[in-house]
Amino acid sequence: MMTEGWLAHSKQRHSPHADERPDATDISLLVVHGISLPAGQFGGPFIDDLFMGKLNPQAHADFAPLAGLRVSAHCLIRRDGELLQYVPFHRRAWHAGRSHYCGRKRCNDFSIGIELEGTDHTPYTEQQYQVLAEVAAQLVQYYPALTAQRIVGHQHIAPVRKTDPGPAFDWAYFRQLLDQHLVR
Repeated sequence: MMTEGWLAHSKQRHSPHADERPDATDISLLVVHGISLPAGQFGGPFIDDLFMGKLNPQAHADFAPLAGLRVSAHCLIRRDGELLQYVPFHRRAWHAGRSHYCGRKRCNDFSIGIELEGTDHTPYTEQQYQVLAEVAAQLVQYYPALTAQRIVGHQHIAPVRKTDPGPAFDWAYFRQLLDQHLVR
């Protein structure tokens, strides 16, 4: 299941864009994101390159603003359901940016970030929902302060800056799948 913060069934990568949490026992929020690089295109190496600090800003015209950006998520779920993990959960990944939740700022300090390969307006795949629900259930069961009610979108913690995972993400369906995993 999980060993030293790594999911056993994930493809493990080690992003340099992470550090120690201020309080490693305070993991109480799960943030769902959506990402595609270039925008609206799926597949390819570019999301991985970004999270690994190897994105070539000359590889595509859209990448110039990303030059030097140091960002990572704990996990990425590709369109086909492939699960990649970049940062062990007990460490702080740099996914949320300027953010706040329930009166607390700096959500990276106490959250886990999971990226879905997609866009705000492209329906996410069945495989992505299944993998996300499975991983979220494991995390809720592992971390006592993380509850199913504390799973939000990037848009909810940075509403002026971010819109992901967007209106294409079916929260009701995800919560139904999550509930099924939690009762097992």
